[in-house]
Amino acid sequence: MSIAKGFVIAAPSSGSGKTTITLALLRALRETGLRVASGKSGPDYIDPAFHKAASGRPCLNYDAWAMSLAQLSLNATEQAEHTDVVVIEGAMGLFDGAADGSGSVADLATHLGLPIILVVDCKSQAHSVAALVHGFLTYQPHCHIAGVILNRVGSPRHERILRQALEKLNVIVLGAFYRSETLALPERHLGLVQASEREDLEAFLIAAGAAAAKNIDMLVLMRLAKVLAIPARENKKLTGISHLPPLGQHMAIAKDIAFAFNYEHLLNNWQKQGATLSFFSPLADESPSSDADAIFLCGGYPELHAETLAHADNFKSGMIAATQADKLIYGECGGYMALGQTLTDKAGQTHEMLGLLPHDTSFAKRKLHLGYRKLRCTEAAKNAGFPWQKPLGAHEFHYSTLHCASKAPSLFEAQDAEHHDLDPLGHINGRIMGSFAHVVAERSEDWWSASF
Repeated sequence: MSIAKGFVIAAPSSGSGKTTITLALLRALRETGLRVASGKSGPDYIDPAFHKAASGRPCLNYDAWAMSLAQLSLNATEQAEHTDVVVIEGAMGLFDGAADGSGSVADLATHLGLPIILVVDCKSQAHSVAALVHGFLTYQPHCHIAGVILNRVGSPRHERILRQALEKLNVIVLGAFYRSETLALPERHLGLVQASEREDLEAFLIAAGAAAAKNIDMLVLMRLAKVLAIPARENKKLTGISHLPPLGQHMAIAKDIAFAFNYEHLLNNWQKQGATLSFFSPLADESPSSDADAIFLCGGYPELHAETLAHADNFKSGMIAATQADKLIYGECGGYMALGQTLTDKAGQTHEMLGLLPHDTSFAKRKLHLGYRKLRCTEAAKNAGFPWQKPLGAHEFHYSTLHCASKAPSLFEAQDAEHHDLDPLGHINGRIMGSFAHVVAERSEDWWSASF
């Protein structure tokens, strides 16, 4: 096993350019011949696909709120094998986490013993950058900010002013990225436009990597990197982790640009537990494997492809056949929408979905639902054979509204990150079930009871 080094890319706030700079560094480091792995803090399921394209390796999530510390260490342990450097991209601002204040990027970096590279959006500021960086350096003294990257710099003169302002601080300025439309990443309502939808992605990564190689002192960056503070694989805390069990021995998982929100650590763990995973595309009108005993419709953007899904007759007939064979069917967020009766898109057009759960979903009037969730399956779910019976760390993020004309048993009891009780989430219809929550990790009973 190699002893990998690593660092965390963070910023004062969202929208500072962390993802672009992370991708640039991943590609630039890879081009030097280093074996590079990446991580993404928080419950993000879009950015990891960009990371994979940049580094050539799968990206793992590191969620300091939804995952146990042991799970975070295990992810780091697995990524450190046969790797030279692990680059973890933060989410939101450095000290932002769940609503209760826990689970921040700073918490994650401290747990893994990694230095932080702070990306500062310098647009529309000059000497004030020193006050901003000083605040982040001193807010939590135990949090090690090792270097700064200046982003969206306007000109060489602007860069000189910024560097002069930061000379008073004991921090290394690694370099600067200038404002560039070429390095902009288009967004939509849940984040970036997906990597699989970018035909120009490789050209973008080449340009980003070249910009990093030119403008960032890569040698100093690697000197700042630290060996990950992870226990040996034989450590009882790692070997005793309770992993989320697979939904079946053979899981058929929807996978295309309408159903793309999966967590790599879950897929890996299910395979390690002996499950067979197969994939199918509802958008291509494919049915799940007839050999599967469980079907997982993961999250994504079915609302952008509702008309195509409404006419995917082979997909629909395959799902109906699965219900007749009493197979377990589970849908998360976008998958949950597809299991419902109808889906109304933002233009007000209503499309017929699978009709396996009693709800209708609409984007005609957008309403944001966002936040971490503590989940526990209901007695009805246990009786239906739902295998996720321990507490779950999860996240909810969507802009849709839900209407249910008939009553159906709920799938989860739920709380928010501040331990307030929420209305139950999801529905159950026999062996068909789903909710808007994206499950990140299985947690302990102690974790659940700590909220009371």
